[in-house]
Amino acid sequence: MINFEFSNTTEIVFGKGTQEQVGEKIRKYSDCNKVLVVYGSDRIKKNGLFDAVSSSLKQQKIDILELGGVKPNPRLSLVRRGIEICRNEKIDFILAVGGGSVIDTAKAIAAGACYEGDVWDFFEHKTPITHMLPLGVISTIPATGSEASDTSVMTNDDGQIKRHIADIILRPSFAILNPELTYTLPPYQTAVGGVDIFSHVVERYFTQEPDVDYTDRLCEATMKTVIENLPKVMENGKNYAARAEIMLAAPWAQNGLLGTGRIEDWGSHMMGHEI
Repeated sequence: MINFEFSNTTEIVFGKGTQEQVGEKIRKYSDCNKVLVVYGSDRIKKNGLFDAVSSSLKQQKIDILELGGVKPNPRLSLVRRGIEICRNEKIDFILAVGGGSVIDTAKAIAAGACYEGDVWDFFEHKTPITHMLPLGVISTIPATGSEASDTSVMTNDDGQIKRHIADIILRPSFAILNPELTYTLPPYQTAVGGVDIFSHVVERYFTQEPDVDYTDRLCEATMKTVIENLPKVMENGKNYAARAEIMLAAPWAQNGLLGTGRIEDWGSHMMGHEI
């Protein structure tokens, strides 16, 4: 087992109705006046999640600005637009409501808003991230684990170049995980999310480092949880118990714990980025 340092300060708020606590959680981490809510499609408005978030923030007397339109394989152009909003409107806090692409976009905005140069400098590793706006997450798709990870993956529209950054600073202050919010996920999105979780564990599990029995068992437990519960969710999308198991597996597969003391791979992910 190799030497390691592990720290994860993201507060996990798990269970039914937890999205209603978002205003209180933001207040816990920031004495803010304005929040930028980052999301993808208008699904969160159709299913009532946006209204619940708005109500919770209004109770804390927090103003809301919106940035929607995040797409899979999130684009740098939207990040730059978000940074401009943060600077012009004096945003104090970023709230990501969605899946991995939304969360990665919010991370990049939060870091870029505190940097005088171009945010793409971070992704080209020209400069380190020194600080960022505080960030909270309401996860709607268990998959990438970005809700508790130190990573953001971004695609530059100019040349379709896909790069990632990883820094402990990027970990969200809190992540709200309510399995009920995943009930309306299409079967395809549910399935690929489960595969994504599994792939994050595999990149750590197949290691050449000996004497890592403890994290071997953690990896195996996470993979078995996905294997056993994903078919149940595919059969019944409102199976709360199975949805909960998968939603909990996502951040644990990617928060760094399963890789402690191990030599990791990530070659498959890097090839996937290029493809």
